[in-house]
Amino acid sequence: MATENYDPCYPDQPTVHRYLPLWARMPAFAAKPAFVWAADDAATGAMSYTAITYSELNAAVDRMSSGLLGTLRRGDTVLVLASPGLRLVKLLFACQRAGLTAVPVIPPDPSRPGPAHAHLLRGVSQTRPSAAVADARYVAAVASSRLAAALSGLRWLSVDALDEGEAGLPGAMAGHAGCGAGDAYLVQYTSGATGVPKPVVVTAGSAAHNVRAARRAYDLGPGSTIVSWLPQYHDCGLMFLLLTVVSGATCVLASPDAFLRRPRLWLELISEFKATCTPVPSFTLPLVLRRGGGRSASAHGLRRPVQLGSLRNLILINEPIYKACVDEFVAEFGRHGLRAESVSPSYGLAENCTFVSTAWRSTSGRVGRLPSYKKLLPSARLPSSRAHEAPEIDIVVVDEKTGEPVRDGTEGEVWVSSPSNASGYLGHPSASHEAFFGRMPGRAGSRFVRTGDRGVVTGPERYLYIVGRSVDVVFTPLNISVHAHYIETAALGSAPDRLRGGCIAAFTAPATRSSKEQMCVVAELQKGSGGDHTSLCDGIRGSVWEAERVRVGRVMLVESGAVPKTTSGKVRRGAAREKLVARRYPVVFEALYDNGDGEGSTRAVRDEDGEMEERCAASWMAGEGGVPAMATALGGASRRVRVQSFL
Repeated sequence: MATENYDPCYPDQPTVHRYLPLWARMPAFAAKPAFVWAADDAATGAMSYTAITYSELNAAVDRMSSGLLGTLRRGDTVLVLASPGLRLVKLLFACQRAGLTAVPVIPPDPSRPGPAHAHLLRGVSQTRPSAAVADARYVAAVASSRLAAALSGLRWLSVDALDEGEAGLPGAMAGHAGCGAGDAYLVQYTSGATGVPKPVVVTAGSAAHNVRAARRAYDLGPGSTIVSWLPQYHDCGLMFLLLTVVSGATCVLASPDAFLRRPRLWLELISEFKATCTPVPSFTLPLVLRRGGGRSASAHGLRRPVQLGSLRNLILINEPIYKACVDEFVAEFGRHGLRAESVSPSYGLAENCTFVSTAWRSTSGRVGRLPSYKKLLPSARLPSSRAHEAPEIDIVVVDEKTGEPVRDGTEGEVWVSSPSNASGYLGHPSASHEAFFGRMPGRAGSRFVRTGDRGVVTGPERYLYIVGRSVDVVFTPLNISVHAHYIETAALGSAPDRLRGGCIAAFTAPATRSSKEQMCVVAELQKGSGGDHTSLCDGIRGSVWEAERVRVGRVMLVESGAVPKTTSGKVRRGAAREKLVARRYPVVFEALYDNGDGEGSTRAVRDEDGEMEERCAASWMAGEGGVPAMATALGGASRRVRVQSFL
């Protein structure tokens, strides 16, 4: 096993939870903060901090794992529904030490049915947990809600009681082996960006290998301080909890809600704790520039200064990663100490535990700015074909049809092989075989995860660029492939002051008057966005044509929050398409372009008050489908205006 020891007196551990007692026994680490929870008062903006040391964390994990095994048996599956915070951190490590399989799920509001309810019920059905662990108040709320009947077969445990239980003797869990390297310790769901979220089975050994690989890639150690507001239920947010412990580092945590409420909080925490590493989705950068940037913040007299000179790793996830967006952020916050060489574009997926690669390199002679390809930054630097040593995580770009590696400069599907590969999708043997058992000619014995992502390797340094997903490729009339995110970016560029960045979906769907597929763009309007909606739709269509030579047949402007997205901020294009076909969007304005050659008429529909309801959109669509158009266009209830314009 590769060694990465900080002290030669002990070996690397096969599972992450076994690092905790080692750190707790070492005088230099026992009193060191492992995690710090940063709470931001929504009303006053005042900050408060709660820390837990490595010694305290190890004792709490012992206590909680003992409590879990008082009710459950080793190997049981547990639904984890505790609120984000230090208790959730302790609970996740306690499940591993108790030998349980944890299924972290964001706890939905029991009183508000919706997609989160469906995901919870999906988790219960697919993983068949023996118990659910949640805050005491949440357990009580579920008992009096509509969820009670659906979850009646679950045994409920209070995380409060587990945390406040009697302290056992030191080392009381020593007789319990906890999760072994080959045991399933986690079922984590895929993001659902390209379909229904799938349950990925992760062994404790695969997770340990993955975070050790990430530790080496980002050059983390006991001197590192991490700041993360990522959801602790999300694969990347969870991975950084494990990465902190393997590195012997300190991690400052905040809730995603606190960040979204006040994006500048992220920068303030980096400054306050002199953080060296922070992982964020790529949408974070434009959001902070718009709502918490350096100049705007100073102009409004915000008190907490920002100093980002301590950062070595600004880890960007959620590919593709646009260079222009990163450059703008670095230019803005360079005056606050941010260095271009700290930018760490990275690539990950649940099927490889989380981490796959990063383009960042710790060598001091590294060029300050990374290269780009078709507006994107790279997410990996692959070894030369002449390299003698096999990479720890093997990444190959292949031809999907043949499984053969393609030449550098040719786009193909990205395949990944490593000890970090997850075991498969729980209860989905055929899908598991398809995704986890890719075979490559001439590579006997190696199995690859077929990621479904498209990539290309370019340049003498062999940088890998993730250019999109196979299912989101759009073909032009000339049979040229275009990735959907380029269409969405072009649409946003037509009116960035009126449209919401990261909230635009481009996909093909049947035309309203035929079964022929047409390109559709659904775009969320910024709150308070007024102006001429017809010109806005025409501008979107024209911008997409100029940038990508793709003709848009339908533009739909919708209310804020209407475009389906994952918990990590990725647009769910498939779900967006289904929602359009089912006529379930809260439409503000819609334009239909009849002729694919761009020379036909435009029919648009709008609500004069700007408050169109879903049933109004549905009734108008029914009119287009055969009901006399005048009945819907001039009906008194909908108060719609039907307009004609010509391109």
